[in-house]
Amino acid sequence: MTEAALIRLAAVTKTYGRGQAAFQALKGIDLAIEAGDFVAIMGPSGSGKSTTMNILGCLDTPTSGSYEFQGVHVEQLSRNQRALLRRHQLGFVFQGFNLLARTTAQENVELPLIYRHEAAARRHAAALTALEQVGLKGWEHHSPSELSGGQQQRVAIARAIVTRPAVLLADEPTGNLDTRTSQEIMELIRAFNREQDITVLMVTHEPDIATYARRIVRFIDGRVDSDHRHGEGA
Repeated sequence: MTEAALIRLAAVTKTYGRGQAAFQALKGIDLAIEAGDFVAIMGPSGSGKSTTMNILGCLDTPTSGSYEFQGVHVEQLSRNQRALLRRHQLGFVFQGFNLLARTTAQENVELPLIYRHEAAARRHAAALTALEQVGLKGWEHHSPSELSGGQQQRVAIARAIVTRPAVLLADEPTGNLDTRTSQEIMELIRAFNREQDITVLMVTHEPDIATYARRIVRFIDGRVDSDHRHGEGA
């Protein structure tokens, strides 16, 4: 990796609890990610991949070590500063969609823009554009209960990319979807990576889903076990 890596973790550890109850989830993670990359993070339950994603997403902080984002030491930021970084630079897609049930698709997509205090007209226009980009033009006024699982995940992706984030963090984005819908969602995520140069970090247990990434990083027991470019033995 180059010195200009978008993201760099150096000797990152994470310990939960104290004394005899202490559990070390991460045991010295070194990881560098360049802008525009598409990285799949894999590993068994308890391997540290979700803890790493939480740190990368500014939802948690390392016990020791450093996390640099665009050269800024995130571990030194205040909670409010991390929240601003998350709000302006990161987009999130979850396995369970995490949509608000009593709001429309458009209103769900507008949420990140409300937190950024965008004007209503700009919010509406951006949300409509994002929904069109994920293939949901005409579905703006439908609630999640009126949408299929695949459509709900498309709304979630639209919500994640409406702010034009530098990084999209996807946690098991196809975990609740059938095979065909999973492929459609992954093609969509890959298109945003290639066409808009959004860096994608994705946790997945599924080898066939991981093949959409350009790079596969495997975690075992709180450490990086392997790190391969796709096609280099991953």
